[in-house]
Amino acid sequence: MRRSTAPLAGVVGALVVVEATSGVIQGFYTPLLPDIARNLGIHDADVNWFEAAQLLLSAIVVPLLARLGDMIGHRKVLIGSLVVTAAASWAIAFSGTFWLFTLVWAIQGFYVVWLPMNVSIIHARARKHENTAELTAKGAGLIVVALEGGAIGGALLAGQLGGIFADRLWISLSVPAVLVTVALFVVIFKVEDPGTRAGGRIDSSGTVLLSLALLAITGGLSLVRVNGFTIWVWAMIAAGLALLWWFVRVEKRKDDPLIDMSLIARPTLWPVILTSALFGVSVLGAQGPLSTFAATDPTEVGYGLGLDSASRSYLIGAYVFSLLIGAGVYARLSRRFAPRAVLLGAAGMVSAGYLLLIPFHGGVGMVTTLMVVAGLGSGALVAALPATAAAAAPPHQTGVATGLTNTTKTLGGAFASAIFALALSSGIDDAETTAAPLAGYQAVWAICGVTALVAVGAMLTVPKAAFTAADPEAQGLGDRSDAMALEAVGADAVVSEKPLPRPEKFEAGEEDRA
Repeated sequence: MRRSTAPLAGVVGALVVVEATSGVIQGFYTPLLPDIARNLGIHDADVNWFEAAQLLLSAIVVPLLARLGDMIGHRKVLIGSLVVTAAASWAIAFSGTFWLFTLVWAIQGFYVVWLPMNVSIIHARARKHENTAELTAKGAGLIVVALEGGAIGGALLAGQLGGIFADRLWISLSVPAVLVTVALFVVIFKVEDPGTRAGGRIDSSGTVLLSLALLAITGGLSLVRVNGFTIWVWAMIAAGLALLWWFVRVEKRKDDPLIDMSLIARPTLWPVILTSALFGVSVLGAQGPLSTFAATDPTEVGYGLGLDSASRSYLIGAYVFSLLIGAGVYARLSRRFAPRAVLLGAAGMVSAGYLLLIPFHGGVGMVTTLMVVAGLGSGALVAALPATAAAAAPPHQTGVATGLTNTTKTLGGAFASAIFALALSSGIDDAETTAAPLAGYQAVWAICGVTALVAVGAMLTVPKAAFTAADPEAQGLGDRSDAMALEAVGADAVVSEKPLPRPEKFEAGEEDRA
């Protein structure tokens, strides 16, 4: 008999609203970034600091809130993050200064915890049914589709509203705030607390060390924008790296670390984590430069596409739609080819798309085609990285592993946004134009392409049978002689395997409720 997500239809339907709203946030603002820059009286290059600040905060709060969700309840953390995001979204609509706008934009980044919280809620509900894995996978698939659909719709809607309310930008910027507010009430009234709680505690020392390290490194990069590479810049970056080293040492001694270093060191997992960080450079850091390049008038500076907000939204929409297609075909491709091969091909497409932009950026059709190529590869990576991380991790640490892909991707995007801001601000003549130099854009595309190539190299280090049933890491086995034997037999030889127990801990008095 055909199974479906019917047992979870109510909660999945409510969480679809949340993820669609998340998608709108991710797609809505990009076509409007040039208009926001004009409204705030800043250069195009400075909009990259919005993303850098938001991604940095996201990288800090995601592991903390994910851990907190296990402790006090995923629904509570979801509601709390919705409240914070709603307040920040309303503030964005009415912020008139660069620093205030950057601050509230960063705080809006709390929305990144919605996806892990939503998947956790779905999993907790699915545990009451025998086909837990199938229900969880289908429910998660639906909300990811909603996310990508929301991003496409948000980009297209923003483009239209940007033209209609060109002189009243606050009206356009209020749309995401309204949607987040609606999503908040949907969760309050339609999503019940599944009642599951895990043991453990918050790693406060690890959280403080990681936060200070990231703030020091990003702060050093931000000072370059003001005074160039001074001794203070290098001192802050060096201090941040030293704090990261200390963080790793401390985490290795913790029973409940913020980030499990032994997990990252697994031979099939570290390439996935590294690929996630490198992938974040392009998928999270390069959208702002794409929008400002599309808005740059070629008749004034000799490069750019000269698109208005509506036309920019079509370009961004085509890119995001290619992400949706790439994510949708990943499962089918991974069944036909090895997941490792799909990862290699996807990273190669990202690299090709961005590297070819360096010489071929002279027309809308050319740029759109290359962004679609990069988008198809990026979409496959969006779907592949969490799945392969879960397959490479021990059964009781799949949640931690998938969370690491999100955290490292966010870190990669945060550092890339800061570096891109520096690249795009070099050589600007304030008296002549607010447009970023062409060399800056070419540097951005080169960095995106080269980091994707490095990701290809990292994935080449894992065995061909990685992330499949023939991989002992996916079965919780650690003997590399077993790995060699299974790889020699091949993935197709493993036709069945008994489900592994879920070693979940619950505090006394807490049970899985209806």
